[in-house]
Amino acid sequence: MTWVTMSIAVSLAFAISVSAPTREPASPGTAPRPASAAPSASASAAHAPPASHQKGQGETTALPFKGALIECSSRKPRLAHDLTRDIARTLASRDSRASIALYDRTTRTSCTYRADKRFDSASIVKPTILAALLHIRDGYLTEEEQYLARKMIANSDNRSTYVLWDTVGPGNIQHFLDEAGMTNTAIDEAGFMGLTQVTARDQATLLALLTGEDDTVLDEEERAYILGLMRDVQNDQRWGAPAGAPADAAVQVKNGWLQRSDANLRNPWDRGDWKVHSMGAFTGRAYNYGLVVLTENNRVPEDRHPDAGWVYGMDTIESVARAVHRNLHPDR
Repeated sequence: MTWVTMSIAVSLAFAISVSAPTREPASPGTAPRPASAAPSASASAAHAPPASHQKGQGETTALPFKGALIECSSRKPRLAHDLTRDIARTLASRDSRASIALYDRTTRTSCTYRADKRFDSASIVKPTILAALLHIRDGYLTEEEQYLARKMIANSDNRSTYVLWDTVGPGNIQHFLDEAGMTNTAIDEAGFMGLTQVTARDQATLLALLTGEDDTVLDEEERAYILGLMRDVQNDQRWGAPAGAPADAAVQVKNGWLQRSDANLRNPWDRGDWKVHSMGAFTGRAYNYGLVVLTENNRVPEDRHPDAGWVYGMDTIESVARAVHRNLHPDR
């Protein structure tokens, strides 16, 4: 059984309002960094000992945390315990609501935290759009489509994305999702690509498909094409999951963010907050793992720069990423 079909226990520039797309914010390097948030009332959960048990040749660890479970398993001694502990410590002082999915083929390690919670996708849906296009074209793209694909992935250009979104069509995107086993992803009925509903688990499934060896859905050349564009993401869009990654790893990344309209008063989680996401695949040498971190409730305080919530989400993701990379590769 491949990691694509296994149940894995186990991102940018799209700003949108509830009713219509809006202008993207400035690059991450220009936004002011907010002060660290005070620990939340549930921060003490990070200091509680995780519950661990042996399963076969590996270890599984679970820790109740902020109304859900951080669960990790690994065949490497104590790695599951250490990952669970450090993810909890990292998130304890953050106000962001986060979702995490991690897989590592080398150590047979996986972690999940609220991995089936749906989020507005923002730009992390873009690799899925390209994968669906390749799927229906049997890998053949015109020169114009190749140009648009590079703009969509490497530069996160939204106009190029919508051209390809319309080219593929929701039916073909759904067909790809079904074939790929991304069963909890839902296309926005109104046609806004950034409001596609995604989960960390499904995005990790996509990363596992792209870095795997199963040709059932996409062949080797098609997978390599998508990964190559993700490796070429422009420098100011390479934050998030790559933070703290081994210097000699090949890094494939896609990030996304959006700010919900403050006109939506029915759901307090959508009152002007930022959704900030990152997904990364790390390959080469001894590396073969993927990490997805989705966040929301990254607030914009009234007295702060409008991008403060976006940067807060980015900091949350990078804190998790550093903890993950440090545990997986302590000597790198």
